[in-house]
Amino acid sequence: MRALWKGNIPAELLYVTYGALQFTAYTTCTSLLPPMPPSIAAFIAGAAAGGTATTATYPLDLLRTRFAAQGAERVYSSLLGSIRDISRDEGARGFFQGIGAGVGQIVPYMGFLFAAYESFRPVISPLDLPFGSGDATAGAMASVIAKTGVFPLDVIRKRLQVQGPTRTRFVPGTGKGYRAVADYAGLGVLGTGKTIIKREGWRGLYRGLAIGLVKSAPASAVTMWTYERALRVLKERQIAK
Repeated sequence: MRALWKGNIPAELLYVTYGALQFTAYTTCTSLLPPMPPSIAAFIAGAAAGGTATTATYPLDLLRTRFAAQGAERVYSSLLGSIRDISRDEGARGFFQGIGAGVGQIVPYMGFLFAAYESFRPVISPLDLPFGSGDATAGAMASVIAKTGVFPLDVIRKRLQVQGPTRTRFVPGTGKGYRAVADYAGLGVLGTGKTIIKREGWRGLYRGLAIGLVKSAPASAVTMWTYERALRVLKERQIAK
């Protein structure tokens, strides 16, 4: 059962820091933009927030992916050990493997997510839903649209993240899974995408989409619901003062 929680510690560190940076950048960028349609402003602010937060927290994203990709043979013994090994064997650049795909994915994803959310929220929020879950419903719907649109870059990002001296240890053997892990070193974003299409067809770029939506839709629902209520509480306290 513990294997289902591989990479949870760096994932939790990632979510906390990423969420804080993302919403700080989003509200700041929104306040600085000139008057424009709300959906366009939300797209620009969301894209800027996503790019900023992803760049700042990318090493944690890479560590999460590598720990999750470990099989029965452990590549890294601990979180501190992984930082030490990557720093020694791959240098500082090793912590940013696949960052091009990461930023390329998150910029349109967060842009579409916030644009769709700000479009859905005025329509859905007033509805009489349990626990005031209109914001959550809007967040889930926006996440499904955005995630599906940029998912190929997510696949490329994860395959690039496990590149490096230890890449052949993530999937032991010599089958298709081994090639999927081992053969993308030095190809970059476009090269990796072309190789996936050549070997697996266009469907290869959407491998794991179903489970990705199962994860991202409720996560976005909870995030948006919490964000709106936290923002409301902070504003009420500010007015009270």
